[in-house]
Amino acid sequence: MARPEKIRLGEILVQQKLLSEEQLGIALTDQKRTGRKLGRVFVENGFVTEEQISGAIARQLAIPYINLKFYNTNPEVVRLLPETQSRRFRALVLEDRRNALLVGMSDPTDLFAYDEIARLLKKTVELAVVTETEVLQAIDRIYRRTDEITDFARELEQDLGDSVVDFGALAANPGLEEAPIVKLLQSVFDDATQVRASDIHIEPQETRLQIRFRIDGVLHLQTEADIKIATPLALRLKLMADLDISEKRLPQDGRFAMKVKQQRIDVRISTMPTQYGESVVMRLLNQGGTTLRLDAIGMPARLVEKFRAIVQRPNGLVLVTGPTGSGKTTTLYSALAELNSVEKKLITVEDPVEYRLAGINQVQVNDKIELTFARVLRSALRQDPDIVLVGEMRDQETAQIGLRAAMTGHLVLSTLHTNDAASTPLRLMDMGVPRYMVGSSLQAVLAQRLVRVICESCSEPYVPTPAEVAWLRCELGDLVELQHYFHGKGCSHCNGLGYRGRTGVFELLEMNARVVEASSHADPSYFMKVARAEMGGNTMRHHAVELAIAGRTTISEAMRISNQLED
Repeated sequence: MARPEKIRLGEILVQQKLLSEEQLGIALTDQKRTGRKLGRVFVENGFVTEEQISGAIARQLAIPYINLKFYNTNPEVVRLLPETQSRRFRALVLEDRRNALLVGMSDPTDLFAYDEIARLLKKTVELAVVTETEVLQAIDRIYRRTDEITDFARELEQDLGDSVVDFGALAANPGLEEAPIVKLLQSVFDDATQVRASDIHIEPQETRLQIRFRIDGVLHLQTEADIKIATPLALRLKLMADLDISEKRLPQDGRFAMKVKQQRIDVRISTMPTQYGESVVMRLLNQGGTTLRLDAIGMPARLVEKFRAIVQRPNGLVLVTGPTGSGKTTTLYSALAELNSVEKKLITVEDPVEYRLAGINQVQVNDKIELTFARVLRSALRQDPDIVLVGEMRDQETAQIGLRAAMTGHLVLSTLHTNDAASTPLRLMDMGVPRYMVGSSLQAVLAQRLVRVICESCSEPYVPTPAEVAWLRCELGDLVELQHYFHGKGCSHCNGLGYRGRTGVFELLEMNARVVEASSHADPSYFMKVARAEMGGNTMRHHAVELAIAGRTTISEAMRISNQLED
């Protein structure tokens, strides 16, 4: 293929009627002022999309445009071009055509990049156009650190040998940037961030140390290494989190922050003594400019409207319930982000502070100095807040203070660990909160779970098994046969899992007059019956089935959520 020619992007978009002369003029002025690339200016101003730009360049140069979202890349072929050059030139080797290599570039008119890629690959290069965003996502996904992690782990094993080393002194040495243990940890964090892992588990077994990542709620083995490196790894992490390195018999909790690929990652660390050494679990909290909105967490539009109206009320208690890792904090912070304004004072009491929001007073609970939820909450109420967020109602004292605050003109948002919305008021009463307080202060309960979303790059029609059809019939009746169902067959985008990302399933119980009246009934089963009748068919199970019908999740995921609720 001949070298590409330099083209004038603005003129091409105007010729192909994707851009007006007026928009081009605005963009050129903007480009001179900011120095940004012209294509980026077009996209950020909303004149055209990245896909439209790529399509226009492809038509002008008579080369294919490839949508990487639906292209199954071969990691071995992609790695023919080193990661540094791939990132630098926004290029990806897509196909080995024996006599030539097909390379996708976000800017195929970059002559220097083309020459450099051809020199590095030592083969004829055929070009295709791809969008910059998708190229960078593919690079993050494909150039994973798996091999590097294994190599660093081996290097560390060799460094340790059989001799006894003072790991405390080793880890505390500030000039250790190149030490195998530091390189190993850096690679582990890099890889975890690339695959969107929420947790890293470092677990010593009898003969091996295993490192696992939790991705979309499911644990996957990352690598296994010699058990010898377990102790120095745990020590280094404890030092980073300012934990007591001499204490190996008791569990410890801490946190530290680090930068991975220009993103700030807050790490919550928990250590626990096990039979073969200290197990370390780290929760990764990405602080990189996440936009928190109620309509972006998977809540159905009808529910968003109701929930928004409830949290706009001047007082009362609103609870979000579900097990650990079900997205409760994200939901509460999405509500807080929408309520946050100059006219209102917002205070949060948390353990730990998971998101940082400007304009909100956030307090971290610390049991070591007796800074408990109840104590901070009492002080917070003396600070004249309009809205208070309590991270979790763990005990009777916290629950009662929260409910009293709700009765005296404050809006209180909090979480509770219960199975569903209907059982939550009963749980508060079990904790020792008087019935009248629950009836008068509790406004609503939102219960939620997370389901895995089908990877849109490999989604395909699916025929349900007889067992799945029987389960669906309970919810849909005779409509089961009229629906279409999907699953992910597994591709390079989702690491062969068939799922990519998660979304929420929700149910909302409003404490209206009928539900409040039922809460004072002596028989708990009567209250449950009334509460479920008030919710109608809008349960988490129903929402999960809706997502399966819409092709967003699989029947097996919907069944998994339903089984959790029944348990």
